[in-house]
Amino acid sequence: MKTRNIAFLTQAAMIAAIYVALTYVFAPFSFGEVQVRIAEALTILPLFTPAAIPGLFAGCLIGNILGGAVLPDIVCGSAATLIGAFFTYKLRERTPFLAPVPPILANAIIVPFVLRFGYGVLLPIPFMMLTVGIGEVISCGVLGLILYNTLYRYKNIVFSTAAK
Repeated sequence: MKTRNIAFLTQAAMIAAIYVALTYVFAPFSFGEVQVRIAEALTILPLFTPAAIPGLFAGCLIGNILGGAVLPDIVCGSAATLIGAFFTYKLRERTPFLAPVPPILANAIIVPFVLRFGYGVLLPIPFMMLTVGIGEVISCGVLGLILYNTLYRYKNIVFSTAAK
């Protein structure tokens, strides 16, 4: 039992650290009304381990803080990632091609309101839903599924000791 808890916490911490590093390294693309947050590709990880849910949330929270985001973005943007990760985990028994849908929808719906009311971006909200959604399709859909296919080959090695 103790080993499973340690593995769970370790995986969550590693996922959070990777998310923060990717957000920081690709900061010019990670924020704004047209964004492709490369770190969002990691939202596919709840298919492999439930530790990804708190890991992605913590990583997004820390990434937003270090990226200089305003408080509504820190709270609501991180919540969007949490919602996306949770529902991706709920889809783990279905086809992996549906897994990117929850984070895409959560971010496409929530982030435009953060941009409008947190940052004062005056673009129409439906337009920002489109631009953020396209960025999420690229990061979660395309890059996330590439990551999934790569990790699927090694899932028994990488994710074997975490609580399922």
